[in-house]
Amino acid sequence: MDKKQNADLQSAIMQKIDLSRQMSEEEVREIIDEQIKQESKKHCLEVTAREQLRRDIFYSIRQLGILQELIENPEITEIMVNGTDGIFIERKGKLEKLDICFDSVEKLRHVIWQITAGCNRVVNEASPIVDARLADGARVNVVLDPVAINGPILTIRRFPPEPITVRQLLSMETLTGECQNWLEGLVQAGCNILVSGGTGSGKTTFLNVLSQFIPDTERVITIEDSAELQIRGITNLVSLETRNANVEGCKEITIRDLIKASLRMRPDRIIVGEVRGREAVDMLQSVNVGHSAMTTVHANSVRDVVSRLETMVLMGMEMPLTAIRKQIVSGFDLMIHLGRLKDGSRRVLEIAEPTEVVGEEVKMQTIYKFEIKGKKPDGSIRGELKSTGEFKGGEKIKRAGW
Repeated sequence: MDKKQNADLQSAIMQKIDLSRQMSEEEVREIIDEQIKQESKKHCLEVTAREQLRRDIFYSIRQLGILQELIENPEITEIMVNGTDGIFIERKGKLEKLDICFDSVEKLRHVIWQITAGCNRVVNEASPIVDARLADGARVNVVLDPVAINGPILTIRRFPPEPITVRQLLSMETLTGECQNWLEGLVQAGCNILVSGGTGSGKTTFLNVLSQFIPDTERVITIEDSAELQIRGITNLVSLETRNANVEGCKEITIRDLIKASLRMRPDRIIVGEVRGREAVDMLQSVNVGHSAMTTVHANSVRDVVSRLETMVLMGMEMPLTAIRKQIVSGFDLMIHLGRLKDGSRRVLEIAEPTEVVGEEVKMQTIYKFEIKGKKPDGSIRGELKSTGEFKGGEKIKRAGW
């Protein structure tokens, strides 16, 4: 069948779907099957072609069109749609351009509408940029034209259906057994941990792994822009998500609002998916008044984290830099920096402890550091996460009995 025949068939199916109620998948499939059966009398369709047509039409009507198969492929970690120009994916750490694309802006907009409507987000000319998520937790970013010059841009970051375990990190050589045991003790002792790294370095994944060490006796509150964390094994878990303002008059709920609210919810531990703006003020204050917390920040190194936090705090309030640095040192017990190497692997590159403020600098004590030692026969990078120093802030560890 050519594109016109396919479009006519889909249009005929849509006319038979009852839009006044929520039809089940079985009902929609029955309508599709009946219409394809009628079409087969006009055009000879092989069984394989008929099955492919049935699947394509169902995906287009009820799911995410040509993206659905990509989303269901466990090997694909990122999907990038550049308008109608092309679709790129990341598979095993490598970018690929696919030979498929949306044949019209309208179809792409329909998919975007399905995604945003499904998680109560609004994207239009007045609000052309939005973060959302799919039902399976995949993170979605949308930028509409004319902000995006080459058409609507859709980026989907997929996460595995089950969170990566510490054993998998050990098998991928992201961590060593010695480092894992040490981090487990710090998390159970309630240390405040900040995970840093660039885009795609695995910060959220690592935060999920750290959360696996949290005792089930704690009340844990997670705060995110779009819910991505996959916390398991915590009975007393509260998950909070921000909300955009909309035309119905709903007020915007920010990360700052949620952090402030969480402090009144009797938390044993607060997990903030990512600190990226004014909420750094509230995050810093919470870790300096006795709350246990873990979060992530975009940064190039553990030492760059300090300047990033300084900048974000100053976005939220006027405060002397010396005071900010002292709060960073007293508030965070540990900083873990992740990176994605050229072979696509994600590694812990450095673990450091902020120790003191000397002059205009926060001194860092490096405890673990990744050393590159060459390449393996398959081209992957060979290296080792080596212990280089001793953790000095062991007071919480002692109080926790570790």
